[in-house]
Amino acid sequence: MEKNERLELAELLFPNITKTRDYYEELYPERNLPEGAIVTRFGPSPTGFVHMGSLFGSFIDSIYARQSNGVFFLRIEDTDQKRSVENGVEGIFQDLNSFDIIPDESTMVGGDYGPYIQSERAEIYQAYVKDMIANGLAYPCFMSEEELANIREEQEINKVRTGVYGIYAADRDLSLEEIKTKIANGEEYVIRLKSPGNPKNTVEIEDLIKGKMKFPESDEDFVLLKKDGIPTYHFAHAIDDHLMHTTHVIRGDEWVSSVPKHIQLFNVLGFELPNFCHHAPITKKDEKTGTIRKLSKRKDPEAAVSYYDEVGIPIDAVKLYLATILNSNFEEWYLENTDKSFKDFTFTFDKMAVGGTSFDLEKLTNIAKTYFSRKSGEEVYNETLAWAKKHDIDYATILEENKDDMIKFLSIEKDGDRPRKDIAKYSDVKEEFSYAIDSIFKNENYSKFEGDKKYDVALVADYVDNTLNLDTTNEEWFSKVKEFAIANGYAGSPKDYKKDPESYKGHVGDVCEAIRVMVTGRTKSPDLFSIMKVLGKEKVKERIEMFKNYQG
Repeated sequence: MEKNERLELAELLFPNITKTRDYYEELYPERNLPEGAIVTRFGPSPTGFVHMGSLFGSFIDSIYARQSNGVFFLRIEDTDQKRSVENGVEGIFQDLNSFDIIPDESTMVGGDYGPYIQSERAEIYQAYVKDMIANGLAYPCFMSEEELANIREEQEINKVRTGVYGIYAADRDLSLEEIKTKIANGEEYVIRLKSPGNPKNTVEIEDLIKGKMKFPESDEDFVLLKKDGIPTYHFAHAIDDHLMHTTHVIRGDEWVSSVPKHIQLFNVLGFELPNFCHHAPITKKDEKTGTIRKLSKRKDPEAAVSYYDEVGIPIDAVKLYLATILNSNFEEWYLENTDKSFKDFTFTFDKMAVGGTSFDLEKLTNIAKTYFSRKSGEEVYNETLAWAKKHDIDYATILEENKDDMIKFLSIEKDGDRPRKDIAKYSDVKEEFSYAIDSIFKNENYSKFEGDKKYDVALVADYVDNTLNLDTTNEEWFSKVKEFAIANGYAGSPKDYKKDPESYKGHVGDVCEAIRVMVTGRTKSPDLFSIMKVLGKEKVKERIEMFKNYQG
């Protein structure tokens, strides 16, 4: 087709598109950013909640942009209108906000490179397609769904690649008159790329995560615009990443197979290629089959980002866990730098996993425990209260009524080199610190100790009445417990008891355990003396009496 015919065709197909490619190139100039600044984008579809895999991607985007003084923007990719759900966009922002992943630019906050919703950028895509038609880089294709299905069947029988290319691109070289006739007859069409590729040639990129990657050159005439004028993902993202000046395309490695198409599209359009960064998926071992699969939003509750707030795992702890997935050396750094957050760590692409990363709930739990251990008692209290106001209003009321004491309990063993790690989620506070609040503790029984060894209530009552002194130091307190134990036939240490068990009723640890069980309702707890000090001697006496009544 001659140039004048191509220009006529472009006008025929897009008579209402008056703005040119040059217009948009001027409208979206290069960003004024510091040298080395990274521009990233998160492009979710409004098809439901943000799942963990997508959250991980947006987390990566935000980190690399932030640490380079760059820009992280959110672009809603709603070209597949059939899959969009009501309030899908709002849900995306809600999920990201809950994780404090705040884009610098988006449809919510604006920016100079919008609109940030692809359905609102239709004229932009059509302007570029019009230009491609005029330059012989694209063409209208009238093949029906039935024709395409027949081609695919033929290709499968012949065991060749499926798709529209070469001899299977029947409309690639239609004349202008043939196209006019088909349009006049009301035949529907899509716009396809007129691929200049040859699969015998090789294209090569340096993926910043996976390293050097080679592919056969694409020769597929894939669809640019669908029948309704809406672009395909392949085309829309190329135009948008160019005009929005995305420097790094960070995405899951399920997109690796599309790289040849995207490279060709960028080259055909004369765009500078962004840096490609394909990260491994988050996987999980299937409990039924034992196989490793991608974390599924249909099968795995932990795939939904809302799950973590519901069960009470701190959002910052989840982000710390994601940071360990992002860079293999982060966890060691975090454990060594107790006074720093993940924002102080410099992440690099070469430390990202090339293979799949298994979702490890146990590891997340341990990270959450470390997170809580670094918080002051008041910080744990405030965060737990905020969570309880959303998910356990009755407990929130109890926390507010017992604020001062709860902070004291939560502050026990926070100052040492090895603070306790007994809390992994906010809901654990209610369980682990039930002894702190009378209204909860009184409803708790001691049934967990049925069938276990019997605890000497009279011995503990005697100790509390006649020996317990809370106006002293922890060391002096334990010394007195030891004296009391020895005076009542117990060994002063487990070692002494082990040497001659027949001579003793037990050892001082057994006496402490009996006190702990009656005071807290458990065999393990934070420092016993500190707990009793907060409770006060009278409440300690009440707990002993409560246990006595329970045992009958």
